[in-house]
Amino acid sequence: MKVAVELDMSLGESPLWSVARQTLYWLDINRGAIYAWQPEREAAPSRIELDEKVGCIALCEAGLLAATASGIVRLHWPFDGRSERLADNPEWREDEGNRFNDGRCDSMGRFWAGTIAADESTPSAALYCFEEGELVRRWSGLGIANGLAFSPDRRWLYHTDSLTRQILRYPFDMESGTTGKPQVWVDLEAQGLPGVPDGAAVDSEGCYWSALYGGGRIVRFSPRGELMGSVEVPCPHPTMVAFGGADLKTLYITTATQHLKAPERRRWPAAGSLLRMPVSTAGLPEPVASYS
Repeated sequence: MKVAVELDMSLGESPLWSVARQTLYWLDINRGAIYAWQPEREAAPSRIELDEKVGCIALCEAGLLAATASGIVRLHWPFDGRSERLADNPEWREDEGNRFNDGRCDSMGRFWAGTIAADESTPSAALYCFEEGELVRRWSGLGIANGLAFSPDRRWLYHTDSLTRQILRYPFDMESGTTGKPQVWVDLEAQGLPGVPDGAAVDSEGCYWSALYGGGRIVRFSPRGELMGSVEVPCPHPTMVAFGGADLKTLYITTATQHLKAPERRRWPAAGSLLRMPVSTAGLPEPVASYS
């Protein structure tokens, strides 16, 4: 595992690879920053800053959809300084409340985005689905919505409330976007794994890769929820993974420096950077939002 781009991100998140553009996008949530980088050009990433925190992004034909603290916006790329408001976050009020956190598109182009409780402890957050210009609440009673992903056969939706240290899977009807009753799929406590399940991605074999925030590692689970592998990361707080590169066999990992004191920062100089490592199983192309 190597540092792909040396940075000092507070809360790196939501790495997203565009096959069409051969570009990796990602965020620094706390600074409202969005990065774009083309590895083959061997140039520094471009960076823009919005005027609020940004929780997650999705591809759209014009550029990106972004779930900011206060709502869903569309950004044309290259970014010209404008953003188009598509929906408001119903949990956000005058610079306070529950902001948007983790999310991604499904293969039908729906943009799913969950919120995080303002105090990161009470079950006041929810998961929403943005489809045909409407933001619909799907689940409530969450603390930190995270780990959203879909199985390649389109039968399962994966999701976690990080506070529970459990990853759930829901029977999923991709055509209608409806879900069945959730089941506990992976219990980190039962498997003796440290940290909390943060952002995730699924590979072409249907295995689920999860970044364990506070656990200093990336883990891979089989479609049956069995632990297939564990890779240590050179910092305590990996946040999310994405498959990229021409063959989708490079795993990109965002990291965070928040919650690290000065001695820990010195001990973990890679914290806050974008990391990468080669993998033997390719990932899946990220879908493009239908509301483009």
